[in-house]
Amino acid sequence: MNKISAQRSDEFLKISGQFELGALVTESSHPVTASLSDVAKQDIAAALKLLFDVDADVIRKYREFVESGRAGDIQETLVRALKNGGRIFFTGCGSTGRLSILLDSIWRDFWQQQRESGKRKAESGNDFENRTFSVMAGGDFALIKSVEGFEDFTVFGKKQMNDLGVSANDVVFAITEGGETSFVIGTAWAGVEAGAKVYFVYNNPDEILCEHVQRSREVIQDSRIEKINLTTGPMAITGSTRMQATSIQLCVMLTVLEMVARELFNEIGSAFAPGAVGHASRTTIAADEASAIAHEGACTPQTSADVPAQFLAQLETAYASLMSPEFLASLARLVALEESTYRGGGKNSYFAGRFGIDVLTDTTERSPTYCTPPFRKFDDDKAAESWAFLFMQEDWTDNAWQEILKRKPHCVEWREPEIRALVAEENVEHTLETIGKISTTELMRYKIGSNGIRYRVLVVEDCAIAVMAAVEKPAARKFQIKQLESAEASKAHTGLIYFGPAAPEDVLSAAKIFTFVRLPPADLLLDGVTRVVVKLVLNALSTCTMVRLGRVMGNYMIWVVPSNQKLIDRATRYITKLTDLNYAAANRLLFEVVAYVEPRMKLDQAYPPVVGMAVLRAREKLTNEQAEEKLKAEF
Repeated sequence: MNKISAQRSDEFLKISGQFELGALVTESSHPVTASLSDVAKQDIAAALKLLFDVDADVIRKYREFVESGRAGDIQETLVRALKNGGRIFFTGCGSTGRLSILLDSIWRDFWQQQRESGKRKAESGNDFENRTFSVMAGGDFALIKSVEGFEDFTVFGKKQMNDLGVSANDVVFAITEGGETSFVIGTAWAGVEAGAKVYFVYNNPDEILCEHVQRSREVIQDSRIEKINLTTGPMAITGSTRMQATSIQLCVMLTVLEMVARELFNEIGSAFAPGAVGHASRTTIAADEASAIAHEGACTPQTSADVPAQFLAQLETAYASLMSPEFLASLARLVALEESTYRGGGKNSYFAGRFGIDVLTDTTERSPTYCTPPFRKFDDDKAAESWAFLFMQEDWTDNAWQEILKRKPHCVEWREPEIRALVAEENVEHTLETIGKISTTELMRYKIGSNGIRYRVLVVEDCAIAVMAAVEKPAARKFQIKQLESAEASKAHTGLIYFGPAAPEDVLSAAKIFTFVRLPPADLLLDGVTRVVVKLVLNALSTCTMVRLGRVMGNYMIWVVPSNQKLIDRATRYITKLTDLNYAAANRLLFEVVAYVEPRMKLDQAYPPVVGMAVLRAREKLTNEQAEEKLKAEF
């Protein structure tokens, strides 16, 4: 063991008590998916059903939230704040950070669409449109690539909030999957110190958090912070809180925002008939869906108080569709398509319009969860080719990012004096290096606009998948179909996921393999049920693909990337479960393997799974080189 890796391990073990999270429910194994990897080897559709079976926990918890009546009280708080000039902050890191950006984007998109369609006074729309803010650990850059270690610092959360001038007029939703993330807790304290109304949204039982995590206990026991506990149980993939934890948070937050939007909208006065908001006012729709949408006015909540029950009814209907054998079989074909593409050394390009941010979130989260190559910058010739990438219809990169975010990107651009005020002297150089990598300039090197397609030309072993909404801008739909046709011409494989109330044959025929996701008749202003269903489907697709590729054992993600303290603890625990090593010995071995692969990690090159390598080294007394060669042979 070299001195540097030994020192790193010793430093972590000194503070590991703050990050040993094995007792948390979100870190435990779900009994439904305990044999997921074995099932997936035999039957992809059956494995997908297991993943959706666990989503029943989300429906159950959401029903409890609806029956509690809490949504109305939260809505009143938000409406009062907005009317008094206040703002709404959504804060998070990792999966909840991307959730926060999604919530901000959905809110802004609604008001922008109303203004553009002429159904809202410009000044009113602009006012409410710009009252939400997302605060993600590492800024908007972290939407596309995880920012190493940023979530471990409470002071970083406080600073990002204070940079935005959080005040007593505002409302803060500090959203953390497990309830223990230092950055998110820092944003909560910043809100409290400013006199804002603060909600703490999390997914583990209070008694467990209070017993095991001091920073969580301090928040939970503080009467100035209102708690929204949304514990659903273990995740479908152990510890993968990008799944059920953030799904229930998305349901609840979109319900509350829908109620707020409806009340504000009704008070201002609408200039359209019921049934127009969720569809025709946004953009044009496929002609053969007009009749289906025409009947949706009957599903429109008449008042904001009707929203939770309506949301629940539509969610239950949509969930039932996901469990149908026909749907599972069609999604299984897409899983097989992606799996065969990656196994053959190919790459997959997603093409999206309205669901661009949803697709980007899911593809980004694959990298730290399953050790896949992250998105690659267009001019980086050292990094490995990304397995998956996203392209939007907008030509230029800055326009594409603005279309996804519904605003200009907000990246962390701290100067050296600011950094020195936040971290110890020995951490200044590393922090400066990190900040330099997550600026707006760096973000623009990810060319997700259509002008970036020339840097990622599809060939015969590759595939193109369009993720399309029934309600899609004409230019976006044309772009997606054109890219599928181009891929076909290049002999690449093609797929399509279509979300809507009806299945237009002319659109579905644009791809060799397609999945039609039937959505129930609905007319929620923010179309929240659709966004939840999109998340469930994309999570299941990407997760099952990775399971098929051997990146999950049972339901443990053995290819996890230990990029922050929580994930270092998780990786260490997995090694102890799969070997006879104790926690300290497993951690020392983990850091030794990390040191071996770190040069490749820093260059975004492909590298073997550190947990898998550590397990092989411990079990079979191998060197790093021998363990890597054996893993290559197996996978």
